[in-house]
Amino acid sequence: MLTDPFQRLNLDREVLTVSQLNGRARMLLEDVFAQVWVEGELSNLARPASGHVYFTLKDGNAQVRCALFRQNAQRVRQALRDGLAVRVRGKVSLFEGRGDYQLILDNVEPAGDGALRLAFEALKEKLAAEGLFATERKRALPAHPRRIGIISSPTGAVIRDIISVFRRRAPHVELSLIPTAVQGREATRQIVRALALADAQGFDALILARGGGSLEDLWCFNEEAVARAVAGCRTPLVSAVGHETDVSIADFVADVRAPTPSAAAELLAPHAGDLEQRLEMLRRRLLHCTRERLRRDGLRLDGLARRLRHPGERLQQQAQRIDDLEQRLLRALDRHLCAGHERLARLETRLAAQHPGRSLNLLRQRLATLDARLPRAMQANLRQQRQRLQSLGQTLNIVSPLATLGRGYSILLDERGHAIRRAEQTQPGQRLEARLGDGRLHVRVEDNHTDPITLPLL
Repeated sequence: MLTDPFQRLNLDREVLTVSQLNGRARMLLEDVFAQVWVEGELSNLARPASGHVYFTLKDGNAQVRCALFRQNAQRVRQALRDGLAVRVRGKVSLFEGRGDYQLILDNVEPAGDGALRLAFEALKEKLAAEGLFATERKRALPAHPRRIGIISSPTGAVIRDIISVFRRRAPHVELSLIPTAVQGREATRQIVRALALADAQGFDALILARGGGSLEDLWCFNEEAVARAVAGCRTPLVSAVGHETDVSIADFVADVRAPTPSAAAELLAPHAGDLEQRLEMLRRRLLHCTRERLRRDGLRLDGLARRLRHPGERLQQQAQRIDDLEQRLLRALDRHLCAGHERLARLETRLAAQHPGRSLNLLRQRLATLDARLPRAMQANLRQQRQRLQSLGQTLNIVSPLATLGRGYSILLDERGHAIRRAEQTQPGQRLEARLGDGRLHVRVEDNHTDPITLPLL
């Protein structure tokens, strides 16, 4: 590529591609218009999912396309919309893919009258959506503060007005000034630092104050950093910025807004005369309550005195009660002894009726009777068992195979002692045992006749 892309085409008629042409045009534009400010009206605003912002900037006679990439779009405070007059900063470039002439922006701000007001409304809407203006997060001011921190400029009428109010209404309150710039480029940083320093010193309340001025003069109190520093204070804070008609973002975030710095001082400085009147009222109420309490306690004491009786009378009543209890105890002992004697007599009678000697005689008679019955019962049982045994023996003899053998039959047994019931269970030449009614015989099978016998027919 040529070191100087903008040199004139040589005499050989150098032919460029479209990409080369657009590339050289882009480099030329970005080199010449590296940073320009342009003012116009927004139209054709587009916000794709990528987070980039695209729009057309136009005036009465021309228009130019603009691109605001995501990292720069996030820094724009005001809400962009079609028809909004803006002042933009960026470089002139060319989108090579389409050959479109465009502005690549890094900053967008409202233009003309009302630019600061638009930024004010945008920040107000943003912080309100986050809940920084919510009533439930605001703290009540202390009724009788002892130490108050004042965040303001050390010069000017504001601090003198606040001191004058406290000197007149509450000279006992300790005031501390945390100095800060309240206008200019460094004001925002100094106010944030002063708020953090004051919040860490344990004051009962804080006053953020400044005198009146234009919107530009009061703009540091409309910065987001100051608003968040006010919201982060743990100490109750009164905002008194500007005159009664001036309203700042800090006023919305603060716990209480005062129309003027003097009014803020009056909110935290109860008048000494009012305190004296309240003390006098409390003294009269205390005196009345004390007298009323003494009267009620005197009446109660009189009632208790009338109810109080002499100890001697009380002792006499107790002595009489002791005598009565002694008589009741003696009568109860007599009744208990009589009941015991009667119960003892009944038990002796029952014991005599159930004397062991009588039971022993009865048991001896029953034992003699059983002793006489036992031999007879044994003899009868033996006879009965013999008869049953004879009957069982006869029954067994009837079904016994030995009885069958005694009638001339025999049983053939093989080598294992199994009975032979069929001829098929034997083999010719096999040894068998024949059990008779009296004795045994060993026999040999000559033929079991299981094989068919073939006889000649002719």
